[in-house]
Amino acid sequence: MITRMNRLPHHHTTLVTGTAQGLGRGIALDLAARGGTVLLHGRDAGRLDSLADEIRALDAGGEVRTYLADLSDLDQVGALARRIRDAEPRLDALVHNAVAGGGSRPLAREVSAQGHELRLAVNHLAPYALTRGLLPLLTTSAPARVVNVASIGQEAVDFDDPMFEKGYEGLRAYCRSKLALIMATFALAEELDGSGVTVNALHPAHLMDTAGVRDYGLTPLVGVEEGVRPTVRLVVDPEQAGVTGRYFDRFTDARAHEQAYDPEARRRLMALTDLWVGEGVPGA
Repeated sequence: MITRMNRLPHHHTTLVTGTAQGLGRGIALDLAARGGTVLLHGRDAGRLDSLADEIRALDAGGEVRTYLADLSDLDQVGALARRIRDAEPRLDALVHNAVAGGGSRPLAREVSAQGHELRLAVNHLAPYALTRGLLPLLTTSAPARVVNVASIGQEAVDFDDPMFEKGYEGLRAYCRSKLALIMATFALAEELDGSGVTVNALHPAHLMDTAGVRDYGLTPLVGVEEGVRPTVRLVVDPEQAGVTGRYFDRFTDARAHEQAYDPEARRRLMALTDLWVGEGVPGA
């Protein structure tokens, strides 16, 4: 088990998406307190600036920089990857935390800027596209780690209706998107084996006190700090060096939905994903 006393060198750089509030904010603060450099992503400039000021006040030895982008728009995802590649000398870890939850109107199907189902776009397509776009930086910084914040809530992808156009419900769409994220985790880990870049996914904690949980009408059971610890572990724990292609339920190496282990299902999903994001490397 790691503690906050585990220090990071100031040059150790982590990009955390969705840091304006909730789990992402907690992850960023934890990493910054360890002395590492943190790149904050979000959609609200005011909240990002406020968090950056809070991190600077820690005076823990690292640096902090902010990046604005709406991850529901793949054009902005590609532009974000380009900005980071151009501005940052290294990237040791990438934490995909930004999320679209079940929504406050779960029967209202929403779409992204490119017309993709919104939960799939934010929770699966954007992380995959951003990882692809940042691979040149990750590989030159290797050993590097990609951590995908998934969920214990998983539902099989319906390849007859991959964009969930029939019988839509927001929480089910969320669960499908999180399984898609886990399947992409396994596919990328296999592809990148030997590159020095590891890719893992985790369920951080059950029903954390986040806006997404409350918006859907669920009652939070634990604070976000319960999800921070297992997520940061996958970023900094030396014992996780070289571990890749795994799904964790908090700290436990666990079994995801059975569809994630079906090679044909993964192949079909990744073929669709590459098609949807535009050959997998928007903006590269």
